[in-house]
Amino acid sequence: SAKPEDVAGVGLDCTACTVIACALDGTPLRRPLLWMDQRSYREAADISATKDPSLRWVSGVVSPEWMLPKALWLKRNEPDVYGRAGRIVECTDWFMRRLTGAWTLSLNNISVKWNYARPDGGWSAALLRKVGLDDLPGKWPVRITPLGKGEARLSAAAAAELGLKPGTPVAQGGIDAYLGMIGMGAVEPGDMAMIMGSSTCHLANSAAPLLGSGMSGCYPDAVAEGTYTLEGGQTATGSILDWYRRHFAGNEAAEAAKTGKHVYDVLDAKASAVPPGCDGLVCLDYWQGNRCPLKDPRGRGAFWGLTLAHGPGHVFRSIYEATAYGTRHILEDVRAHGLEIKRLFAGGGGAKSRLWIQIHADVLGTPVILPREPEACALGSALIAAVHAGRFTGLAEAAREMVRIAEVVEPRKETRAAYD
Repeated sequence: SAKPEDVAGVGLDCTACTVIACALDGTPLRRPLLWMDQRSYREAADISATKDPSLRWVSGVVSPEWMLPKALWLKRNEPDVYGRAGRIVECTDWFMRRLTGAWTLSLNNISVKWNYARPDGGWSAALLRKVGLDDLPGKWPVRITPLGKGEARLSAAAAAELGLKPGTPVAQGGIDAYLGMIGMGAVEPGDMAMIMGSSTCHLANSAAPLLGSGMSGCYPDAVAEGTYTLEGGQTATGSILDWYRRHFAGNEAAEAAKTGKHVYDVLDAKASAVPPGCDGLVCLDYWQGNRCPLKDPRGRGAFWGLTLAHGPGHVFRSIYEATAYGTRHILEDVRAHGLEIKRLFAGGGGAKSRLWIQIHADVLGTPVILPREPEACALGSALIAAVHAGRFTGLAEAAREMVRIAEVVEPRKETRAAYD
């Protein structure tokens, strides 16, 4: 096992935007508002309705998951908590203080979730004034630190809790998915990370701002200073597969139990026996609406072209193909707005299915890069710690040295016509 003196640095990633109202010493005043909490949907709509120019970085729409709506909800619904709070911050900020004893803000978090844009000079004072949050910046730490940078060191108290050396460098932490992007090696302009789980998140780097696309936002300096990170995604992908498994895969589950296989392995085998295009069966993956590029929460899914000749393999494969078409729609949208994706990395639980990855490569006509390390967020945290500790000059060099590629899945030419 590693000795305390062997640890060169500490890195951190957290969910975002999990908001904590606390005293100046970090004592929470209420339970945190988890990132997925949607209670501030009215506040988000009110903020979006201002049409403040700063909202162009988020395509004009503010999510109820973000800082400003949640802070406004607290002010409207729990004014006592809001008034007593010396700090209203994210869990990243709270954990950084626990580690170092000092309050900082992560440029990664505030660029993505707090409506902060360096090219505009930071926060929009006009926006805060319009929605009655003029006093909110007084509850935020003053020091803003780019991802993986800063002068932070592990405090004596935290070192004692963790069994590490006091003074160990602590890299400024950030958002879990963004650290996963780094841990996959997608750090250059033109790189996109595709994180496949119950939903699929797409994160792409651009050397220039790309506004007006169907992505959720374009965030300046969110990962590497001087670059822009586009974030988008599909609300339902792996969750549709799980929906099918739970409701319609009883025979496959029984077969898996008899043979000792996983039910998804049985489903993949049946889907592999079906040709590309599923003999005319087409699926639309809008089970939970369309996050990007249409931004239509009211959209709904569909199977089209069913015949008596179609079986479980056709239906399951059509879901795989539908989710790949959804990613293709996103890539076509960003391409139409001027960004060409040069390298596509895939990770997350969905990347375990070789068939699903192959279908993505075929539908997109693009090689899909599979990193060896499945815990990309943990590796990304280690990577920024290594940069912060001076082991590497920057993220690109660290990624070249620390990220290992397991496989590159190439598109098959014979499928192109069917998928087009």
